[in-house]
Amino acid sequence: MAIRQPVVSVLGHVDHGKTKLLDRIRGTSVQAREAGAITQHIGATEVPIEHIYKVCKQLIGNKKFDVPGLLFIDTPGHHSFTTLRARGGSLADIAVLVIDIREGLMPQTIESIRILRQYKTPFVIALNKVDTIQGWISEEGRPFILAEKVQQDHTLAAFNDKLYTVIAQLAEQGISADRYDRIDDFTKAVALVPISAKEGEGIPDLLLVLIGLAQRFLESQLEKGEGPGKGTILEIKEERGLGKTLDMILYSGTLKKGDTVAMGTRGAPVVTKIKAILKPKPLDEIRDPRDRFDSVKELHAAAGVKISCQNCEGVIAGAPIIVVKGPNDPAIKALQEETSIKIETQEKGITIKADAIGSLEALAYEAKEHDIPIRKYGVGEITRRDIVEAAYGDKKNSVILGFNVNMSKDAEAELANHEDLMVMTNQIVYQLIDDYIEWVEDSKKKTDTDKRSEFSFPAKFKILPNCVFRASKPAIVGVRVLAGRIRPGENLLGSDGRDAGRIKSIHTGEDALKEAKQGEEVAVAIEGVTVGRQIDEEDILYVDLIESGYKQLQTLELNDDEKMAMEETVALKRKDDPFWGM
Repeated sequence: MAIRQPVVSVLGHVDHGKTKLLDRIRGTSVQAREAGAITQHIGATEVPIEHIYKVCKQLIGNKKFDVPGLLFIDTPGHHSFTTLRARGGSLADIAVLVIDIREGLMPQTIESIRILRQYKTPFVIALNKVDTIQGWISEEGRPFILAEKVQQDHTLAAFNDKLYTVIAQLAEQGISADRYDRIDDFTKAVALVPISAKEGEGIPDLLLVLIGLAQRFLESQLEKGEGPGKGTILEIKEERGLGKTLDMILYSGTLKKGDTVAMGTRGAPVVTKIKAILKPKPLDEIRDPRDRFDSVKELHAAAGVKISCQNCEGVIAGAPIIVVKGPNDPAIKALQEETSIKIETQEKGITIKADAIGSLEALAYEAKEHDIPIRKYGVGEITRRDIVEAAYGDKKNSVILGFNVNMSKDAEAELANHEDLMVMTNQIVYQLIDDYIEWVEDSKKKTDTDKRSEFSFPAKFKILPNCVFRASKPAIVGVRVLAGRIRPGENLLGSDGRDAGRIKSIHTGEDALKEAKQGEEVAVAIEGVTVGRQIDEEDILYVDLIESGYKQLQTLELNDDEKMAMEETVALKRKDDPFWGM
C-alpha cells in the first residue's frame, strides 16, 4: 500500500538553529526575512524524496525508499508544538529536537522533551553548530561521518567533550542518546546527529536518519488513508485579496476545492465550504514563500496548505478540520468531542488560559502533576471577565496563569482594582508552574510572618549563669533562646506557670533588636520581676500565649522545638484552667 510522507516537527530552544536548519534543507532564507531572525509563525515545508536522494547521494548511492518525502513543520519555539494535535495525540509523526552543541540543554529544550514524551512522539536530535568548535574544518553539504575523518585530534577531543556533556545532560532527563552511527537498536536510544546548519554539514546524515526511521518504524501509520480529509489548523490569518485564511496540515485522506468541511471552535463546529486550496511549491513553505502558491483542486495527505473558506468565524488554532457530507454528518459530533477540552475542575482553584487547545492541555497536565487545582480555563487572551471572576475566589486561588497569551486592555484596567489578584504569564509551561509554586511558598511565608506578628509566638529561653546585669527595675539578664523567637512587649511565664514579668527590650551590644531567634544569645530587660525572687539564673522562661492566638498557631507550620515549647506552655496554662485552649 502507498504511504504518505511523515510530518516532521522541528523544535528546540530559541536561537539554537531550527529555522536555519530548514533554510539549509530547502535552500531558502526565511530566517533572514523574519523579524529579529526569529520564527514568528508556524511554517510547513515539503521536501520531496528526489531532493533527499540528491542531498544524501554520498551516503546512499542509488538506494531508494518507499517514503515519498518529508513534511517539515517549523514552530516559533517549543510552545506551538503543543497546539499541533491529531487523533488525540501529536500531529507530528517524528520530531527533530535541535540543540546547540555549545549551550547544551536549555529551558525550552527540556520543555520540548516533556512535550515529546507526553505525546509519545519519536524524535532525533540535531546537535547543531559543530562548525563553532575550535579548529573545525567545514565543507558545505558534507556528511558528518566524512567530516569527522578530516578533523585534527585536538578538534575531535573538543567535539567529543561537548558531545558527551550533552549526552550526560540528556541522561539526567531520562533520555538514552548516542551518535546515530553508533546505535544498534533505534528503539532503545535516541539518535544524535551532529550538524552545522550554517555550513550544511551533517544535513545528509539527518535526512537519511529521518527517512530510515520513518520507513522502518512508521510505515503502518504512514499508510495513505483514502477517504475524507482530516487535518489540523495551524494558524488563522488575514490575507490581502483572500480575507481570512487558514494554514493547515492535512494528515489523512483527500481534500478538494468545494468540499464541505467542519472545523473546531470554542463552541459548536463551523460547517462551511472550501473556496480555494493554495499549496506552496516543493521546498517552499506556507509562511514566507518565495514563489506564488499553486491553486490546486485536489490535495492528498500529508501536506501543508493555506485554505480559504466561506466562513471560519470562531475557528481556533490547534482545532481539527474534517471533510463532511453535510451539516448532519455524524462525524461533526465526533469532531466536537475532539475539540472539547477535557480538563478536570474543582470548586476552589486557579484560572488558566492558553493560546490554543494543545497549549491549554499541556498547562493543565503540568498543573495536575503538581496538585494545583483548576477552577476555570479557556483559550485566548486574558479578559476583563477572567480578572473579575478570579478576583472573587479566596486569596490563595486568586491567580491566573497565562501560557503564551496577552492581557486585553480592559483586563489590565480591571486588574488595577484587585491588588490581591496575581496574574502570571510565561512561554514555558514548567517555568510558569515553577513561578506559581514559588509565589505560593513566598505568600505562605509572608502570611506566617504576618500571623506571627499578630500575637505572641511559642518560645522559651534560659537565663544564663553569671549573666545578671541588673536585678530589677527592669531586671537585665543574659539569655539563650532555646525555641521560637522572643520580642519586646511579650509577657512571660515561669516554669511553675506563674507570671514572670514582661520583656521591655532586647539588646546585643549597643544594638536594640526587634526580636531574637532560636540559638541566639542576647541581653533581655524584663519589667515587673526581681532576680533572686520571681526569676533566677538558669531558670527557663516561656512566652505567655493568649487563647485565641493559640488556636491560630495551630494553623501554622512549626518546627519541632517550637511545637515542644507550645506544648510545654499549654501544659503550664492548664494547671490553672484544665480546659484552656480547647
